[in-house]
Amino acid sequence: MKNLKLKAARAGLDLSQDDLAKLVGVSRQTISAVEKGDYNPTINLCISICKALGKTLDELFWED
Repeated sequence: MKNLKLKAARAGLDLSQDDLAKLVGVSRQTISAVEKGDYNPTINLCISICKALGKTLDELFWED
């Protein structure tokens, strides 16, 4: 399932996938795969992404 909440939060801060990847220490391809739903990130990566975007786990990764 695509993670549109993550993509929207990243875009809302005017960050590219590469910018976010550098902030959390992964490749741009990893961020792309998470957004597309092709990769299930570890909890540590989820937390790092949330901190970088100023969001909670629920806001970005909880399915409605």
